[in-house]
Amino acid sequence: MRGCVCLFSLSLQFPCHRQIHFEAERCRKCSKSEDVSAQNQVKASVQRKIRQSIAEEYPGLEPVLDDIIPKKSPLIVAKCQNHLNLVLVNNVPLFFSVRDGPYMPTLRLLHQYPNIMKKLQVDRGAIRFVLAGANIMCPGLTSPGGILDEDVGAECPVAIMAEGKQHALAIGFTKMSAKDIKAINKGIGVDNLHYLNDGLWKMERLD
Repeated sequence: MRGCVCLFSLSLQFPCHRQIHFEAERCRKCSKSEDVSAQNQVKASVQRKIRQSIAEEYPGLEPVLDDIIPKKSPLIVAKCQNHLNLVLVNNVPLFFSVRDGPYMPTLRLLHQYPNIMKKLQVDRGAIRFVLAGANIMCPGLTSPGGILDEDVGAECPVAIMAEGKQHALAIGFTKMSAKDIKAINKGIGVDNLHYLNDGLWKMERLD
């Protein structure tokens, strides 16, 4: 057996993606095994759907997906607070989702495969706020030092880069398109779902 794959989940059925931003605590508190209430092995058909969803969302991962999530490894579904789903391989978290939202790589996995997600960049002044868990405001993306990819649409998972930094410091979910962020230039542009040193980052393994 090539390892056990685990998926934390409060439920596999949730409302639309727009509910994601209502989960204020998101990945912050899910950092230890005590946060898990149950675990169940899912059927092979469910595992295939999860793999397919990840492959479709991140085509760049497809050549290595069998190494990341081996097909013959059992998929375990466990429950975690805040409607947070986590996919683990050999006890290592690799992907997460909130409610019925798309699967997103953890920052540790994203740092290994940095080009699999669309990217937005905040200016230096926004860094400390993002690392404190704040959502990303439009001016932090449109001011000098910020960078917008105008191909990014609304309700899209994105890597949050920072001016002068090499690696992503957060994973976000856009509340509006990059074009609207630029045009409106006020309010929250991206929900901050997972950031460096939050609970998920600290959960290097779940033993």
